[in-house]
Amino acid sequence: MIPPTDENPATPSSSTTPAPLQGVRIIDLSRILAGPICTQILGDLGAEIIKIESPQGDDTRTWGPPFHQKQSAYFISANRNKYSVVLDLNKPQSRTVLHDLLGRSHALIHNFLEPSAEKFGITPSSLEEQHPQVISCSITGFGNTGPWKNRPGYDLIIQALSGLMSITGHSTQQPTKVGFAITDVITGLYAAISILSGLKGQLNRISTRQDGTTYRQEGLHFDLSLFDCTTASLVNILQAFLITRNEPSPWGNAHPQIAPYESFITQDGILVLAIGNDAQWQRFCKAIQKNSWALDPLFATNPDRVHNRDQLIPRLQNTFLQRTTSDWIDLLTKHAIPHAPVQSLTELTQHPQFQARSMVSSSSTDSESDVPLINSPIRTNRTWQHDRKRLPPPSLGNDTERILTEICGYGQPQITTLRNLNVIA
Repeated sequence: MIPPTDENPATPSSSTTPAPLQGVRIIDLSRILAGPICTQILGDLGAEIIKIESPQGDDTRTWGPPFHQKQSAYFISANRNKYSVVLDLNKPQSRTVLHDLLGRSHALIHNFLEPSAEKFGITPSSLEEQHPQVISCSITGFGNTGPWKNRPGYDLIIQALSGLMSITGHSTQQPTKVGFAITDVITGLYAAISILSGLKGQLNRISTRQDGTTYRQEGLHFDLSLFDCTTASLVNILQAFLITRNEPSPWGNAHPQIAPYESFITQDGILVLAIGNDAQWQRFCKAIQKNSWALDPLFATNPDRVHNRDQLIPRLQNTFLQRTTSDWIDLLTKHAIPHAPVQSLTELTQHPQFQARSMVSSSSTDSESDVPLINSPIRTNRTWQHDRKRLPPPSLGNDTERILTEICGYGQPQITTLRNLNVIA
């Protein structure tokens, strides 16, 4: 395994511990969202993320408005804790620079299709030959095998093909996509898990045979696709289809296998009720003074309620119209019934739980350049001591010269030559 990137890590105090991935260097050739989500998670965990961009930059830098100081909110959301290096991979000289960085790194993440990966020398076989220590992860729309392997994949395309849109929305309307790029986020999470497992395995890459001789394990490559990861995320819906071969229908805000588990209109808003078991149902009936419903054979158990939802839901809707959302929140909270109001983002950011969990952080101590950032949801009982300052999303090419000087050992004449050839910027 390559030595950690910090030669003299600070000794943590009794109240702190080194960040879990401190000393790990990852080359990030990905763009858009799935790969950047993955590397942002790893950067939050302490890894050094070197984001290599084309002279035009990550596509999402221009996906706006809104913008903050020429950076789009889209780009900002997935690129904190990274360094930006501009490298024009279409120029032959750039391959030397890329492979100099790979030779000093632990992992590579990219979303190039196979022809480009071959051109840049980052296929699994090329990496195994040149950089056997590097864990690689490719993120594409459809993976590296199959008839669609060279087709590009975007979130909307994947939501449609995977069947996700067919179960989202209401049966009386067109299929509906989820309101954010969920296929990229899911794939980014799977990619982060893959890289973490690879880093764990990297510690054991030198193995010993029974005769006492040692050998190096083969390089590790992960082939992740938005299509596969989204398909796997259908969990119980897809599993039910595989068992019954019955096509599922979109249920709107309801649930095909649990009742009542949906939204209801109150006197002044919308509230969701999530009854997950029969004990909760009995408490709910007691709370609304409908004990007869708890004993009614039509509604006594969850299978009963699912089978007879056409009779149950109208009764519940009439009941919810009798109180305000605030009154319902007070009553259901008192009786420990799972519920929630449907909130706007303004209401979300003002919610005491959101504030208590510190889900927003500041990107800078400079008030003029400050931008609020979504915080990592990962919490621990320790304060992590990072080996470098936590970083806001980088401007394009902000760290090119420093990275090539400090990590690759390039001198100023070499930097100047590369700049004159427009290999770096």
